Amino acid sequence: MLNEFYGQFKSGTDIRGIACEGVEGQHQNLTDEAVNNMADGFVLWLAGKTGKKPCELTISVGRDSRITGPHIMELTTKRFKLAGARVICCGLASTPSMFMTTVELGCDGALQITASHHPFNRNGLKFFTRGGGLEGSDIEAILKFAQDGAHPEETDGGSIEDYDFMSDYSKLLRDKIKQEVNAEDYDHPLAGFKIVVDAGNGAGGFYADKVLAELGADTTGSRYLEPDGMFPNHVPNPEDAEAMASICEAVRESNADLGVIFDTDVDRGGAVDSKGNEINRNRLVAVAAAIALEGNEGGTVVTDSITSSGLKDFIENTLGGKHYRYRRGYKNVIDKALELNAQGINCPLAIETSGHAAMRENYFLDDGAYLCTKIIIKAAQLRKQGKELDELTAELKEPLESIEKRFQITEKDFRSCGERIINELTAYAESQEGWRVADDNREGIRVSFDSENGDGWFLLRLSVHDPIMPLNIESDSKGGAEIILNKLYKFLETVSGLKL
Repeated sequence: MLNEFYGQFKSGTDIRGIACEGVEGQHQNLTDEAVNNMADGFVLWLAGKTGKKPCELTISVGRDSRITGPHIMELTTKRFKLAGARVICCGLASTPSMFMTTVELGCDGALQITASHHPFNRNGLKFFTRGGGLEGSDIEAILKFAQDGAHPEETDGGSIEDYDFMSDYSKLLRDKIKQEVNAEDYDHPLAGFKIVVDAGNGAGGFYADKVLAELGADTTGSRYLEPDGMFPNHVPNPEDAEAMASICEAVRESNADLGVIFDTDVDRGGAVDSKGNEINRNRLVAVAAAIALEGNEGGTVVTDSITSSGLKDFIENTLGGKHYRYRRGYKNVIDKALELNAQGINCPLAIETSGHAAMRENYFLDDGAYLCTKIIIKAAQLRKQGKELDELTAELKEPLESIEKRFQITEKDFRSCGERIINELTAYAESQEGWRVADDNREGIRVSFDSENGDGWFLLRLSVHDPIMPLNIESDSKGGAEIILNKLYKFLETVSGLKL
């Protein structure tokens, strides 16, 4: 069992901590000693996983643009080298590219130094093997090695070599576009397209220069391509309203055909079409589903729990697929998709409304650049037919109103408290006239209401990691969301352990 110090670093299937000072009230806990111990823990875990000795391992290391990235990269590569491993140092890189080193370079394991969209003072370690990202139990095992002070035997037989894998990875994306667009000018399939990129000063700037421009696209008007770990312009997060406003503005100012936006380490993406429509959240899922179900008629799309009723209708009645609404957490939807495929169920896509999208054709890797690549390919294919990208989701019904709230749990054992509240609410909902508890919900409680009682639904769930209960409400009628919220509040005001 992890102690309080090492337990604080486990964040689902990643390791995250405060890597430097600079935010009041937040003090560095991801110290050099802790990082060294975690690096050694990964070597021991990977050796056990592969059946190889530490000195027989090949490990790649990359980082996003965070200010503490170079220092943590220096620490980890030295620890891997001391264990005798061959270390491939990839420098500034996207998280998905680091997984691809296990495919293209045959690395036994990969480390990406990232904390996704979190503030500049945070950083973390994200690990891969050829089988994909690690599970939560694997992270616990690595942290347990670190906690116990377990270290591989030191040797002078290791090596560190620099390798520009982002150029290789960019070529993979370019080749994908060339093959699937199959333009008359094969090497320049995006000639005539204007596509702007907002990298938010993260690691995604490569996409404008090394992918789009080389294929003939005009990328003038792109924003924040230069890596800057202080993120001076906006949070690099496709879910953030300010970030999406930025890419929308860039599309309008440049009169672009398309805009794409990434989070810091490029495992998430979003887009904006030429009319300024955000391809984000439910619409992003709809576009990805339309693309993934081509050639997979009747296939199943796994999503997280907060998707809209209109999206379910679109996937099932417009696209002819099946919608498997699962739990929040990108690893949850990916693991469920892998499970369904293993059962013989055709499931080509796992996607979370946050922008994590993993396609079976791409190793079920959540890759924002690959997702945007597929969207660009579809836009180019549609242009050949005289159509626009927005026509792909013309039949998607989106809610008129939406509300999102996050309630803090005040009890120490927050998980038990949250589960109790959900159980109590379920019993309450089942006793209320006009409340329909969803039979396909797999996280928290989802309740629908007819047009006389709010014309929509709510979902109350327990956060994956934090002492928080997020609430999502959608309605297809003006004022409906408030009606639903008021109905729910009559119950919430009676429960203990929740700060309203």
